[in-house]
Amino acid sequence: MAAKSTRDEQDRGRPDAAADLDFWSFVALANRRLAEEYGFRHQLATEVLLTLNRASDLVTYDLEAAVHRPRGRSWSAFRLMFVVWLAGPLEPRNAARLTGMSRAAVSNLGKSLVADGLLDRTPDERDGRSVQLSLTGAGHAEMVSVFREHNEREFGWAGALTEAEQRILVLLLDKLITGHDGFDARGRR
Repeated sequence: MAAKSTRDEQDRGRPDAAADLDFWSFVALANRRLAEEYGFRHQLATEVLLTLNRASDLVTYDLEAAVHRPRGRSWSAFRLMFVVWLAGPLEPRNAARLTGMSRAAVSNLGKSLVADGLLDRTPDERDGRSVQLSLTGAGHAEMVSVFREHNEREFGWAGALTEAEQRILVLLLDKLITGHDGFDARGRR
């Protein structure tokens, strides 16, 4: 009596078997299976967001691994210091909004950056219940130094596109970020 094959057994030996997939062949497989097996209709939306997330993950990982981790910093620490460097002094809630992090994450990260001598937390003159985050002299020097390397790496990534393509991508991403009026999008803003 022959046992019925499972989906995994059926996939073995097929050109799109998991071991043979790269990112783009996975996207094609996902789109095909979502449409044919499950009846989902919005494959292009899936492809757009899979690609957006993949690009973001690749760039973020590279910047963190090549620039920030060797200096003993995380991507989150860089984001917080970057925002405080260029927009500060800031209340933690504003830093959270600008970095896209939660207020709790900013608070916890801020404590370690204060302990490292890179960030100051001073009482807000207008609201004694709040604090202002600002860079120390050491924090400012670190940001100027690290951003040189960071910006060169950004340029390397963006260099795959022409200047016009870069501007179009920014416009399209802005449209994606701001164009979700048709549904209740959740997230930190």
